[in-house]
Amino acid sequence: MLKTRIITAVLLLAVLLPVLFFNYFPAFAVVVTLFVGAAMWEGARLFGLSPTAAKVAGVVSCALFVLLMYSAKPGAVTALYGVAALLWLIRYAPTLGLGLPPLKGAANWSMAITFSFAIFACFFAIVGLYLKSPLYLLSVLALVWIADIGAYFSGKAFGKRKLAPTISPGKSWEGAIGGGIAVLAIASLTIILAGLAPWLRDTFAVQLQARFGWALTLLALLVIVAASVIGDLFESQLKRRAAIKDSSNLLPGHGGVLDRVDALIPVLPLAALLTAWL
Repeated sequence: MLKTRIITAVLLLAVLLPVLFFNYFPAFAVVVTLFVGAAMWEGARLFGLSPTAAKVAGVVSCALFVLLMYSAKPGAVTALYGVAALLWLIRYAPTLGLGLPPLKGAANWSMAITFSFAIFACFFAIVGLYLKSPLYLLSVLALVWIADIGAYFSGKAFGKRKLAPTISPGKSWEGAIGGGIAVLAIASLTIILAGLAPWLRDTFAVQLQARFGWALTLLALLVIVAASVIGDLFESQLKRRAAIKDSSNLLPGHGGVLDRVDALIPVLPLAALLTAWL
């Protein structure tokens, strides 16, 4: 299993890193579009669509994403980020306490449709942040990765109180707090070092601090960490309801695309929305 995970990770890095840093947008757009199709296909399966309907959803999503990527007005895309952030606040986050609707019924299909908007917003944000600069996009992604790593080690060392025992028994409040502390520490260090390393000025935390000051920046970073936890738990809840371990097996050893981007789905539109205000 570990060998499979490593091989998949190496292959992904071999594809994604050149696409990210060679600054050739058509190649980047192709890769992102493929990920959109995969994520929408997996999401459709989690909401109970038939295998054929899920595949159709994936293909149609690819075509729609390409069309909108080249035709949508900036104001409309920013509005999409705002709608996605609002959906997470009033629709998805509450389900962590209230539960999901049954797989059959109008409430499930309504949530499936709105969740497709959230997935679209996530990948539109990837494109928007990339166009600002590849390093800027990477700096936002790094916040989620740092939170995840910090939560893992903090949870291992100090985890006692379960964060969401019926959804993800392995997660603890101590782990979540540790992830937040790790993000604040590394982001603060990055901001301080930006004076010595000018290239760091093109990163999310540094630009946020330059625009809003320390207090609001640290608050925004904590909100982003909380959003990443909610995204992770929400997808775990969807999988539990569907009685499956992974969203798919597209990435051997890692599960599916949604398993890799679940924490990013609420974070990236929020980061893109904040970026629009810089």
